[in-house]
Amino acid sequence: MLFKIAWRNIWRSRTRSLVVIGAIAIGVWAVIFLISFSSGMVTSYINNAIENEISHIQIHHPDFIEDEEVKYFIENPENLISDIQMVDGVKAATLRSISNGMLSTSKGGGRGIRIKAIDPISEALVTHLDEKIKEGKYFGESRSKSILISTSLSEKMKAKVRSKLVLTFQDVNGNITALGFRVAGLFQTGNNAYDLNTVFVKREDLNPNLGDEKLTHEVAIVVNVPQNVEIVQSDIKDLYPNLLTENYKELSPEIELFQSQIKLSALIFTVIVMLGLIFGIINTMLMAVLERIREFGMLMAIGMNKVRVFWMVVLETVLLGMVAAPIGLAIGWFSVVYFSTRGIDLSNYSRGMREIGFSPIIYPNIESDFYWWLTLAVAVTAILGSLYPAFKAIKLRPVEALRKL
Repeated sequence: MLFKIAWRNIWRSRTRSLVVIGAIAIGVWAVIFLISFSSGMVTSYINNAIENEISHIQIHHPDFIEDEEVKYFIENPENLISDIQMVDGVKAATLRSISNGMLSTSKGGGRGIRIKAIDPISEALVTHLDEKIKEGKYFGESRSKSILISTSLSEKMKAKVRSKLVLTFQDVNGNITALGFRVAGLFQTGNNAYDLNTVFVKREDLNPNLGDEKLTHEVAIVVNVPQNVEIVQSDIKDLYPNLLTENYKELSPEIELFQSQIKLSALIFTVIVMLGLIFGIINTMLMAVLERIREFGMLMAIGMNKVRVFWMVVLETVLLGMVAAPIGLAIGWFSVVYFSTRGIDLSNYSRGMREIGFSPIIYPNIESDFYWWLTLAVAVTAILGSLYPAFKAIKLRPVEALRKL
């Protein structure tokens, strides 16, 4: 009976009730969209970092990470890569030789650079570097030594496709070596800081000048299921306990920080919006109570006790939330589904976003569990927002209330 009365009461002032329902629905949608957008941005940064820079897992000589000296290389890399590819959960793996050196051109001067010598076929499986070529081509069949530089670096160094560059670096014995390369193609990964400081050459071109044709400093691995990366890492550690095997969270702690911040951001957004809704609900329901003082006085005069009056006001507010929450959740869900496939194009800001490693197209995403938590938050908000107006209603004295106009 109380439910029926409360339901009829909220529609007695249709405009006011629709305003409250609309405010709650928009608030719910706003929370879902903001959190899904933030999650999409973080995901784009993490995916870019994993694909272009660190992969899911990397293997090094234990001393290589500290100074990245050429002399700290991995022994028997062919056996290592064969064993890794047999590990359950590994999708692809590639060998790399790494050296820090100087890049020079006749027009652009010199610049410190990180040289990555790769196997083109396996590297493409791990980082899809071949898909990031913007001009020229991926390593081809040219007899000359080829190099890939970024579009950003080409502007800095005043170089273009077919330009001749010189790399100067140290070999395993500490001897300085200079080697000429021709630009085969210009790439762009989406992270300008990385692009400006990295070039790619073939291992077969660089390794003989480093001191060993099979020289390997790094093994980069991607897994089939990212959630199982620690399991795969553990299996590799069991096979090669003397090597340093690290996953992307250990290699780049900020990635784990960003992942943990998603939940904190969701909590902050939810609390801010819900606080705004609480004040809106209190204001609306308090107006409704003050307009119905004579009605409450009559109800209490004919025998409705204060407890039932209190719960009637609370129930009216909760019903408003129950009507509004599904609307907001539905709009939010459709928004996420729509933009998660089409993306939100931020190309106008892409230059700034590339500086910090974000993709110019953001694909919002959100965990399904969050919808349930948000529904609970709306229910709690509605209950808290109804308490003051409900207390105000039960403080009325029937005789005095009946005298009110």
